[in-house]
Amino acid sequence: SEESEELADKELTTTSSFSPRLRTALRYAVAFLLSLVILIPFYFVFTGAFKTNRELISPEPTFWPHELVFENFTKLFTVSQYPTYLMNSIIVSSLSMVINVLLVTLASYSIYRCRYRGRQGIFVAVIGVYVFPAIVLMVPIYQMLGALGLVDNILGLVVVNVTFAAPFSLWLMGPFFDSVPRSVEEAAALDGAGRLSVLFRVILPLVAPGIGTIAVYSFIASWTEYAFANILILSEESKTLPVGLARFITQYFTDWGML
Repeated sequence: SEESEELADKELTTTSSFSPRLRTALRYAVAFLLSLVILIPFYFVFTGAFKTNRELISPEPTFWPHELVFENFTKLFTVSQYPTYLMNSIIVSSLSMVINVLLVTLASYSIYRCRYRGRQGIFVAVIGVYVFPAIVLMVPIYQMLGALGLVDNILGLVVVNVTFAAPFSLWLMGPFFDSVPRSVEEAAALDGAGRLSVLFRVILPLVAPGIGTIAVYSFIASWTEYAFANILILSEESKTLPVGLARFITQYFTDWGML
């Protein structure tokens, strides 16, 4: 009948209008739950900085400090050498990032945009460094840096960071350089632009997302590097943050508040 058809049309309209809202609500609910799962550990880390060690190691976790304590921050910046560790990490990571970006950008343009004999061999040789586990090369690298006087020197750590970040960065830049049409480069050359002018004025702005990617990658990789920093750096004045924070954990006591 006509009435049943009208009712069916209304139900379909209601269902069709409700379904997108329901799907949107479900998406937001899932996103909220995932965000909650990710942020809860950060919340406990943040609130743990204001708790005493007794409260931190208590078998019953507390969601908020019983008493706000600022002693952990005082010890961190006065008793420990945290400011020195932090500054060393900033210097090492920044230098590694800048050098890696400069070297990889120029090398990527040479390998992916220029045509000459041996470029594929150079690419394979550079990528081949990434095949060997870093721990296997630790002894020869230590001996080489020792001969150069770079052991217990943050510059030696910068050399190591760039050495292991460059191969992956070079491989990562390939799709970005390949995505630039050669016609753009040829048009710039016809207008009288030289090789370096084409690189800096035409190519680099087009591959800027790739440069940003390898910059972030090299900075994070250098910031979190522990193995070589622990072996190459001997003095407390030159230690980086990952190695310095590990010193807060001892055999008999761990200062969780400072961590």
